[in-house]
Amino acid sequence: MVSIEEVRAIALALPGVEETVSGHTGEAAWRVKSGQFAWLRGPSGTDLRQLSELGRDWPAGKVLAVRVGDLGEKEALLAAEPEDLFTIPHFDGYPGLLVRLDVVDRDRLEEIITDAWLVRAPARVAKAWLAEHGLE
Repeated sequence: MVSIEEVRAIALALPGVEETVSGHTGEAAWRVKSGQFAWLRGPSGTDLRQLSELGRDWPAGKVLAVRVGDLGEKEALLAAEPEDLFTIPHFDGYPGLLVRLDVVDRDRLEEIITDAWLVRAPARVAKAWLAEHGLE
C-alpha cells in the first residue's frame, strides 16, 4: 500500500513539479507547466453507474490517475498489470489510466509517476533528467 504522502514525495522530487488542487475533484494533483500528469481520482456517480452496467465496481482504497504516452501504451500496461491498473469508460480514448494505491508496489508506482511526468515535462528538462539518471 502506498500513501498519499509517498505519492506526493515521488511527484515533487521531479523537476518543475508543483502540487495543485484539481478543479474537478478538489483532490491533490501534480503538474508541470505543460499540464497535469498525476492526480487523485475518486469515482463520480456516472463512473459508478457505468461500471455497474459493465458488471464492475470501483476498487476500495485511494486511486491515482496518471497520463501515459499514448493509447497503445495504455492498453499494454493494463494487460500487463491488471491487479494494479485499471480504466473506466470516462477514460475511453484518453491516454491515461488509474492506479490502485492499495495494491501497487511503491517502486513500481515511482516508475509509473516518473513515466507520466516524462510525458508532460518539457523536452529539454526530460532529456537532462534521463541523462542524469543514465536512462537516455
